[in-house]
Amino acid sequence: MEHDEHTLDPHRWLECHGDTLYRYALRRTSRADIAEDLVQETLLAAWRGRNAFRGMSGERTWLMGILKHKVDDHFRSAYRHPVEDAGIEGEGQGGSVEDVFFDDRGHWRVKPQEWASEPLAALEAEGFWQVLLECLAKLPEHQRESFTLREIDGLDTEQLCKELSLSTTNIYVLLHRARLQMRRCLEVHWFGRGNE
Repeated sequence: MEHDEHTLDPHRWLECHGDTLYRYALRRTSRADIAEDLVQETLLAAWRGRNAFRGMSGERTWLMGILKHKVDDHFRSAYRHPVEDAGIEGEGQGGSVEDVFFDDRGHWRVKPQEWASEPLAALEAEGFWQVLLECLAKLPEHQRESFTLREIDGLDTEQLCKELSLSTTNIYVLLHRARLQMRRCLEVHWFGRGNE
């Protein structure tokens, strides 16, 4: 398929597809600065590889495919160079995540409050997704990525292990910690506020 100069214009790509690319990158990373960098890297890679684009898929699909690879590369790099999890309040002062939430017998230190009888209705409420993104942004990077891939993108354990190059045990630990912190954050910042 022949491409004219208009079709292969990175300024037009940014204008037509930039918001979609940015939202995807932001959802995956929960960091505006990283999302911006990944979109920029995507457009640069697309420009460099523009002669390989044959038009077999839509332009947006092609750009999203490049972006997905850039996001995956970002997280692979982060896993190769791990940063000590900053953890949560109370952890790192002689206690683990479990010590913060559970007593010696494994019971909740502070019992989680009841959520609405219709928790799925909260998903449709205005503002929920913003709160969810803010809670995700508070997670250490490894926990955030594993939680997003599992709970939002729906990957199973085997896919997670392959995607993140981690063992099943590591995946379970990351998910366990992420779920505990997400629950606490959502209770405080969404469910606990009475949904005004």
